[in-house]
This record gives sequence, structure tokens and C-alpha cells, in this order.
Amino acid sequence: MSARPPPAAGIPARPLQPAQAQRLGQAFGLLQAGRVAEAEQLARGVGGESPGSPEVLHMLALCRKAAGDLAGSASLFADAHARAPGDVNLACNYANLLCRLSRFTEAVTLYRRALSAAPNHADGWLNLGLALMEAGQAAEACAAIERALAIRPNAAGWMALGSARRARSDFEGAADASQRATALEPRHGAAWINLGVVRRLLGDPATALECYQRARGAGFSGPQLDDAEASARLDMGEPEQALALARRLAASAPDYVAGHVLVAHVLWEHGARLAPGEDPVAAFQAAVDAQPGHVPLRRELVRFLLEAERAEDALLNIRRLRGLVEEPALLGMEAYAQEMLGEHEAAGALFARALPGMRKDAGFLNLYIRHLLRARDAEQAAARAAEALESESHNQLSLAYLGVAWRLLDDPREEWLCGYERLVGPVSLRTPAGFGSMSEFLAALETTLTRLHTAGREPVNQSLRGGSQTSGVLFGRRDPVIAALRDAIEEGVNRRVAALPDDPTHPFLRRKSGRVRFTGSWSVRLWSSGRHVNHFHQEGWVSSAFYVSLPPSVANAAPGETAGCIQFGEPPTELELPLGPRRVIRPEVGQLVLFPSYIWHGTVPFDDAAPRITVAFDAVPA
Repeated sequence: MSARPPPAAGIPARPLQPAQAQRLGQAFGLLQAGRVAEAEQLARGVGGESPGSPEVLHMLALCRKAAGDLAGSASLFADAHARAPGDVNLACNYANLLCRLSRFTEAVTLYRRALSAAPNHADGWLNLGLALMEAGQAAEACAAIERALAIRPNAAGWMALGSARRARSDFEGAADASQRATALEPRHGAAWINLGVVRRLLGDPATALECYQRARGAGFSGPQLDDAEASARLDMGEPEQALALARRLAASAPDYVAGHVLVAHVLWEHGARLAPGEDPVAAFQAAVDAQPGHVPLRRELVRFLLEAERAEDALLNIRRLRGLVEEPALLGMEAYAQEMLGEHEAAGALFARALPGMRKDAGFLNLYIRHLLRARDAEQAAARAAEALESESHNQLSLAYLGVAWRLLDDPREEWLCGYERLVGPVSLRTPAGFGSMSEFLAALETTLTRLHTAGREPVNQSLRGGSQTSGVLFGRRDPVIAALRDAIEEGVNRRVAALPDDPTHPFLRRKSGRVRFTGSWSVRLWSSGRHVNHFHQEGWVSSAFYVSLPPSVANAAPGETAGCIQFGEPPTELELPLGPRRVIRPEVGQLVLFPSYIWHGTVPFDDAAPRITVAFDAVPA
């Protein structure tokens, strides 16, 4: 049943008598023992003697929370907090409940207020960090969790710090924090899983698998562990084992969303060899149909369908989702699907309907900007891009679209922003130690990379068409040739960044720092007629293409021929804009090309039996 405030809630509370406080303590003991109904009955008896007592209201709120009545608990917490705003434990418990209700912004405010009065409250700092994580403020979360650890180091705090650092793509820092958690509690299975996930993100799936074995040895089991192991097997170049694990996971835990996503992705890239003729989406759709009310599962299916450009199937599932929940974001998804189907007028109406509730959502605004650019409404597109950048100043897609809008408007700020000659260009790398020449190094690198290209087609959500991409983080692999490449590239990038001009007003140049941190790295192997469609890199600040080997038709092309070249400044073809590239660079073996991550770039197809092998990465200022 839902709790109500005592009838005399408006009367100022009398302080509890010692005997009443003792009975309330007994109620707390009952609550801790799981005897919720008895605890609540005892607390109500005390409340009848001392109406409006914040201590009693606090205890009743905890009882209602334990009973699953979150709304009743929130009402009691609000009343208690209004009567005792200086009670730190009360405020923190109230904030904990607000997090359960996904009211993270309110929770953060409450935690901060409580901690200003009790700056040494370790649990308060830890929970503030967790709430900030949920609110998407990973940097602030790290600072809060570090305060908690300075007061009281423990495994839970180090695990939380590892998660916060991972959200910032600080994988080295996340690995250090997770390692500290396992050192403090070697039998903590979740800590080993966290460490394994980070080691995989660092490109070390072998160590990740060792961590997962430690988690199993500690008695941990569950879908998260199976999911993590399957992903590591994929990175190890074992797609058969990965698919078998993913299928078993999806069957044993049908409500675990990530399992179905993993099956679909493995089938998309490797299905032609492992499961010929199987539709990568069929099992995913069947799982959704078997659980028609599972909103997160259907939402992920919609995302996959949109990435796979199956707009009709996506639209059907979006409309079923809207029958379950009404979210402005779903209007944006439906508008995007309509746009893909060529229903531009319907898409525009849906975007306009959703806009008032989504003005702070950069993801939605970017979808809307895409529609506006297709409609040649450059002024509105520029305005929406400015709004998106107010919410997320480093959003690379918003910057990419802003450059297109300014180009359509013949605004000179396009060149200022994109700097095709000033900010885009090749960098020469130094030959790594231990190799007699760059050609000797590149031959060893090509052999190493070729072994890693096991997929039969490109990933569903990448820019490749007609090629394969390595799984996981390339630069973290335990291979001396790849380690040598990473060191050479890091030196070349830092040298290039140091030579860039300073400009505190420029979205790219104002982020300069002394060195960079890689946020992703991979290799691409394009086959004949393969290409990269024009795209950008959301996770980077500076992005790249390093040429390991080129087919003869590209390496020996006559002047003026563009097959296999990389081009900059041409928007994606789906925008249907009459805008060609601003700059084209002919690739050279051993050359690194760097550019701001928001610059539209792609490649020109080539016709040759030999592949075009590159290494690419994203990096941000460290």
C-alpha cells in the first residue's frame, strides 16, 4: 500500500523522547533484517506519538522504498527533507531514491547540498559520482569519486572510478582503478569483469579472457560475463566461438538486450561464412516479438535496423514502441526512418513536433539538421547546429553539419572552421627502432594486420563499403609491430599538433594540449570497388589514415587520377547536395594523413585485385 504523511504533518515536530528514539532504532534493525512490515508498523507507532517527526518520516520512507513503493517513499522523503534540510544522511538517502527514479539532476543537487555541510561523507561523494555518471557528466563524476576514495579507499569506489574513467575513454586510468579494486577484493567477480572489459578496450582480449576466468573462479556468473567473453573471443579472431556464445546468451537470457545485439552484429560481419543465408536481424526481431512489451529491447532493434538502412522494418517497430511509451526521441527516430524512405514532408512534420521537447538533445538536433540540409534550408540548419553545440560543444557531427550549412550560405566561416589546407595534411613518420627502413617495417605490419582481418564484410555501423575492419582496439594489442606503429604515430601526431596555431575562438584549435590520447584504433582492408562513404568521427578530436599498402592501380596512378584517393569536404551523398570535395590527397605508402574529426571525408573507389590496407585512429587532447 502507498504510504501517506501523518495526519498532523503540518504541525511542527516535537523532538523524539529517548524511548521513542530507541524504538525507532529497533525499527531500523528490523528493516535491515528484511522484516519490512514489522519495521514500518513500529515506526508508525512512534509517528503517532510524535507527528511530523523527520526521523520517523525518514524511517517510513526507507520502509516504503524497501517495500517497492517508490512513489510513496519519494513523498515521505520530500516531507522529511523539508523539515530537516540539514540532516545529511536523510538528504543522501533521499538522493539515492531519486537515482532509483532516474531523477539524476535532482539527486546531484541534493548530494552537493548535503556534502557542502558534510565534506567528509565518503558515501555521499561516491553516490554523487554515480549520479553524475548517470547524468552524463563523467569528468565531474571522476572528481567526486576521487574525493570519496581519498576519504575511504575501498573496492566499490575503485570500481566506480574505473567506470567513470572508462566513460571518458581514459582506458589506461580505468584499468588502473579496476586493478586496484581486484587487489583489495580478489574474490570480487564484478571487479574482475570490469578489469577485463577495460583490458579488451585497450586491445588486449587475451588478458580480458583471463580476467573473466578469475570472475568465474570467484563464483560470478550471468549474462554480462557471457557477453564480455563473447566480445573478447571476437577480438581474438574467433568468430565461431563468439557466435556460439552469443547465441547461447540470447537463448538463456532473452531479456538481456546486449546479447541479441551481439548476435546481430556477428552475423552481419561473419554470417556469410558462419551461417550462409541467415538474416542477421531475424533472430533479433523474433526475440522482440516474443517480448512485445520489452521497450529497451525493441529500441535497440530499431537502432540496428536504422544502421542497416532497413527503414521499413524500423518504422514498424518504432510505431509499436510509440504504443508503449511516448517519448519525443521516438518522434525523431520515426522522422529519420521516414526520411530514409523518401517521405520528406512527413519527416519534416514529425521533426517539428518533436523539437520543443528536444532542443537540448544534440543527437535529435543532428537528425533534424540532416533533414534541413536535404531540404536546402541552410539558415535553419545552422541555427539548429548552434543549439546543438550549446548543449555539447565538442559534438563532431554538429560541427560537420555547421560547416555544410555555412558552405551553402557562402559563409567564409566554413573555411575558418574546416581549414582544408591549414588543418588537413600529411605527416611523415619516423622509421620505428629495430627496422632497417620504413618499407621493411610496413612489410611486417601488413603481414600482422592481414591475420587480423577475419570478417567477411564491413561492420553495420561504419563507413566501409566493400571491405573489413579489425575488431577491438588495435593499438592495445600485445604485438611488437603494432606497438612500434603506435609509438611512431603518437610521436608524429604530437609533432603535428605542436605546430598548429593557437586560437582560443576556434572549435578545433582551442582544444590543443601537449599530447594526445587515443580513443579508438583499427585497421581497414578495402577490396576492389571498396570505399569509405563520406563520414566524420564522433569520438575524436583529430582523426587519421595511415597507408600500410596500396594496390598498384592506386600507387602508380597518373597525375589527376583520383581512384583510391582520400577526399575532404564533400557531404554524404544522402544529403543530395551539389557540393564536391574541397581537397583531394593522393595516398602514399607509409604516409599519415591527419584532419579534424568533424571534417567530412571519404575515399574514391578503385578497381584492383590487390587490397588497400590502412590503419586509422581517433585521438583527443590528453
